[in-house]
Amino acid sequence: MAKYLIKRLLQSVITILLIVSAVFLLMRLMPTDYYFSEDELMKLTEEQKNARLEAEGLLDPPLVQLGNFLVRLARFDLGTSRRIQMNKPVVDVIGSRFEISMRIGLIALGIALVVGVVMGVLQARFKDRTIDHIGTGYTVFVNAVPHLVSYSLVLVFGARLLGLPSLYSVRKVQESSVLPIVCLALTSIAGYMLWTRRYMVDELNKDYIRLAKLKGLNSRQIMFRHVLKNAFVPLAQYLPYSILMTVGGSLLVEKFFSVPGMGPLLTDAISRYDTNVVQGCVLLYATLGVLGVLLGDLLMVLIDPRITLGGKEETR
Repeated sequence: MAKYLIKRLLQSVITILLIVSAVFLLMRLMPTDYYFSEDELMKLTEEQKNARLEAEGLLDPPLVQLGNFLVRLARFDLGTSRRIQMNKPVVDVIGSRFEISMRIGLIALGIALVVGVVMGVLQARFKDRTIDHIGTGYTVFVNAVPHLVSYSLVLVFGARLLGLPSLYSVRKVQESSVLPIVCLALTSIAGYMLWTRRYMVDELNKDYIRLAKLKGLNSRQIMFRHVLKNAFVPLAQYLPYSILMTVGGSLLVEKFFSVPGMGPLLTDAISRYDTNVVQGCVLLYATLGVLGVLLGDLLMVLIDPRITLGGKEETR
C-alpha cells in the first residue's frame, strides 16, 4: 500500500505540473496587447509597454518564463490579479470564491447523497412498484429537461411562492443560498438514485443473494448487510471526486443565481485575460481532480478489504 501511495502521489504531482505547464505556455502564445487594458493601450507608448512587460518577465523566452513560474509555484506564489481584482494576490482572490462554493456545494452534495442513496435503495427494494416508477420518472425528467429550464422552475417556485431571494446576496447569505443549493442537489439526486438502484439490482441477481435467502436471512438483512454494502463500493470510488469538484463550484448554477463563487471565476478570468488567475484556477481544478481519483481508490479499499492496490496481485 505504501509503495502504491508513493507511486500515485508522484504520478499526481507530475500530472498536475504537466497540466499547469501546458496552460501556462498556451497563455504565453497570446499577443502581449492583452496584458493591457484599453485605457493603457491608448495612453502608454511602445517603450512604456515594453518596459512593463520586461519588468514582469513577459519578454523572456517561454521556457524561461515557465521555469520562473514553477519556482514561484514551489513557494506557493501565484502572483497577483491584473483584471479581476487589481494587484490582489491570486491566492486571496481564489480563496474568497472557493469558500462560497465550498459551503454551497457541500450542503447540496450532502442532501443529494442522503436523498439519492435512500431513494435508490427503496427503488431497488420495491422494484417495478409505485416508488420505483416515481424515482425513474424523476430521473428521466431531470436528465431530459435542460438545466436552465429546471433552474427556472425552481426560481419561480422558490421566489414567488416561498419568497426566497432570486439572486445571491452577501447580506442574506442563508436565505439566498437556498435556491442554488436546491438546484445543485436536484441534479445530483437523480444521479445517485440511478446508480444506487442499478448497482443494487445487479447485486440482487447474484448467486450469493440466493444463498443468503436459503440460509433464512430476511429481505431487510440481505438488503443492508450484503447488497447495499457491495453496491456502494463502485459509488464510493467517485464520491471523493464528486465532493472535491462540487466544492469547486458549478458554473451554470452560480452564473444563474449570480453567486460569486468558483464557477464564474475561470470564465471571467479568461474573458478578461487575467492570466495569473487562470493559472491559479487551472492548478486548483487539476489538483482537485487528481486528488479525487486517488481518494476514491483508497475509499474503495477501506470499504471492501478484498480490493488490493499495487503489487502483482493488484485487482484495482
